[in-house]
Amino acid sequence: MPSLPKPLRGVIPPMVTPLSKPDTLDERGVEKLVEHILEGGVHGLFVLGTTGEAPGLAHPVRHALVRQVCAQVSGRVPVLVGITDTSMTETFHLATTAAEAGATALVAAPPFYFPNGQPELVEYFEHLAPALPLPLFLYNMPTHTKTFLEVGTVRRLMAQETIAGIKDSSGDMSYFHELLRLRAERPGWAVLAGPETLLAESVLLGGDGGVCGGANLDPQLFVRLFEAADCGNLPTVRELHARVMEMACTLYRIGRHGSSFIKSVKCSLSELGICNDFMSEPMHRFREPERALVRETLARLGLLS
Repeated sequence: MPSLPKPLRGVIPPMVTPLSKPDTLDERGVEKLVEHILEGGVHGLFVLGTTGEAPGLAHPVRHALVRQVCAQVSGRVPVLVGITDTSMTETFHLATTAAEAGATALVAAPPFYFPNGQPELVEYFEHLAPALPLPLFLYNMPTHTKTFLEVGTVRRLMAQETIAGIKDSSGDMSYFHELLRLRAERPGWAVLAGPETLLAESVLLGGDGGVCGGANLDPQLFVRLFEAADCGNLPTVRELHARVMEMACTLYRIGRHGSSFIKSVKCSLSELGICNDFMSEPMHRFREPERALVRETLARLGLLS
């Protein structure tokens, strides 16, 4: 029965996927990005999440990314791998690759496209989790899957020993509080926040950490914020949270569409010389007017030397 060596806590960045052209990894960019993130003192790494554009990547690219990242990390921190797919077969194939590559755990959101009901979600995860070679984290991402993992569903799935926790990206703090109450029924079960602007609040209230996309850019900022919140250092929390909010309210709002967050993070990494900012199609990287705004904003945030 797969299990985690210890409960997962801290900052686990959802790594962007550096691409050089369609269906082609920017391998040097992946290498540089992994080292950049780890140098910030993070507690784990999550590949093939939403920030990693996983649903838009060809399956061979997903498998290649998992192998490269796991080989490079080489056990320095836990590596979580997203296995969300509309095909159960592809989900299992990617889980197998992750286990063979040395990943620590897997992450799965509800399958998207079909409007699954809560009983169907329970059946899905009760079938999936015991058959996986690694522990599984649930991923509540209702804005993208159009399905909400309701509290009753999560409570029932907590009975699965191979399910180790949940990442909640709903932004609903009332729901997050209910998840924290549920955790009393299973000590060590991790409850992680997705929205980075809620990292401080969620940890102060008893959460286990965050899956913060901005940690691709400034991992140390989010690690310091987690540590301050974890020990209740409120003056430092206020100072660092203000910096997170400044990033969220400026850099992430460049652009006009829902993809602006990923585009701004990738463009920023390109400006920092870390990796290419090519996007998975049909998305397109920022053009020069937006890139100029990104450069100005990075300089104002003190991230561009």
